[in-house]
Amino acid sequence: MNEEKNYFGELFAGVKSLCIGLKTTMREFFTKKITEQYPENRDTLVMFDRFRGSLVMPHNENNEHKCVGCGLCEMACPNGTINVKSEFYETEDGKKKKRLVKYEYNLGACMFCQLCTRACPHDAITFDQSFENAVFDRSKLVKVLNQEGSKVQEK
Repeated sequence: MNEEKNYFGELFAGVKSLCIGLKTTMREFFTKKITEQYPENRDTLVMFDRFRGSLVMPHNENNEHKCVGCGLCEMACPNGTINVKSEFYETEDGKKKKRLVKYEYNLGACMFCQLCTRACPHDAITFDQSFENAVFDRSKLVKVLNQEGSKVQEK
């Protein structure tokens, strides 16, 4: 008698487990699908706000940026993906100032931790929404972020 009770108990437990699984399956079957049809929807695809694409240095219409070449982003980067080259120059009134010469960013070594953007006191660099970064040659992942002939934005 005890074996029959144990047999029916396990049978009921198995049917109960099956019903729970079927309930979950049916609930997911009727929920709205969020699958993106990539690459067909490239034109309309928008990543979420907190997405970290590649690092960019925004320039305004006068080819000016906010980077003063302080190097804090380079120091904050844990694996050395940023290389800031700057130089000192003398202004018209005799003061020495620092200016950015070249801002190199290695996308292939970046771990997208966002420590560089947080360290920047002038908000000169940000992450954009780009995510298609596949290349055959790794040297193409090293990018110069400041544009040719650009200068620091005057306040």
